[in-house]
Amino acid sequence: MLGLKLPTDPRWVNIVEKNIEEILTDHAYCEQKAASMAISLIIGFPEKSELVKEMTALAREEMGHFNMVHDKIVKRGWVLGRERKDEYVLELMKFFPKGGSRETHLVHKLLYAAMIEARSCERFRLLSEEMNDLGLAEFYRNLMVSEANHYTMFLKFARKYGERDVVDEKWQQLLDFEATIMQKLGKKETIHG
Repeated sequence: MLGLKLPTDPRWVNIVEKNIEEILTDHAYCEQKAASMAISLIIGFPEKSELVKEMTALAREEMGHFNMVHDKIVKRGWVLGRERKDEYVLELMKFFPKGGSRETHLVHKLLYAAMIEARSCERFRLLSEEMNDLGLAEFYRNLMVSEANHYTMFLKFARKYGERDVVDEKWQQLLDFEATIMQKLGKKETIHG
């Protein structure tokens, strides 16, 4: 369903389980960044009423997820650590050239968001199936469904605001590029890397 070209090596879960505190901190910031991205789409494209409505709901949902992850951190006796750079997102954002029309810029932002949500969904599925901590496994199973919905929503909006054939071609190219990024990553206890 997700179309990802390179699945995560299941051994990544072993890395995660050795440092749950790190993955939860990284995950919390991923949720916060997702909320910020939704808000930036509202600010950048206020004339797109349907997008504004969906991004408003998404920002609330993502901050709710942030709060749930933060609660997991606190319940374990930890505090939220400092934000880390997301190497995956930094590399991914190099794919589309800068510039172009506002519509092209919007489509690119939506495709990036769809890709990030797709990879998050794939990683959450793996965590839900492979983690020894059954409470966290269930937590990630529930979040996996949200990520899948976000992925399809962003792709739908990209196809709505761009020419379908062009958007689909860009999506396939982005999927190929993302696979090259994943060949280098996947060895750290972070959601994407």
